[in-house]
Amino acid sequence: MQNILENKKILVVDDEPDILETLEELLYMCSVDTASTFEEAIHFLKNNTYDIAVLDIMGVKGYDLLRATNKMDIPALMLTAHALTPDNLKRSVEQGADAYVPKDKLADISIYIADVLTARKEGKKSHVTWFSLLKPLFDKLFGEGWRQTDREFWDEFDKKHIASRNDIQKME
Repeated sequence: MQNILENKKILVVDDEPDILETLEELLYMCSVDTASTFEEAIHFLKNNTYDIAVLDIMGVKGYDLLRATNKMDIPALMLTAHALTPDNLKRSVEQGADAYVPKDKLADISIYIADVLTARKEGKKSHVTWFSLLKPLFDKLFGEGWRQTDREFWDEFDKKHIASRNDIQKME
């Protein structure tokens, strides 16, 4: 996993300085630019090339940044604490995020970034292994049956994206 991250150029956008610092430490094998505002992030995007962007949703106009990264074909991982809701998860997927990860799982960020980069390298939008790994947490946080509200959306999501059982077992 670390090989695919080696020397990757990553933009991390979050309004919390401690999150930026932690991500820099966790992604030591990468070249990381950090931005704490929407404007700073746009400046970086206009002046640099990135392999992936890690975007907070709240405080930095994360969805606006997601639209910008989509236009530039930069994979984006949404990272959130305050916007950790079924609606924001669905919105992130609908708007083209490659992954949606709770800040509680920050320590495992390299796993999720490697998954996104691997999928893109294989010409796929996403393996969505991140979802398979995080679904038990979402079930716990959002409550039993949280996907029932948007059943059609989630059924289609499962058909299109969910990694096969074999893929998940390989990761364990």
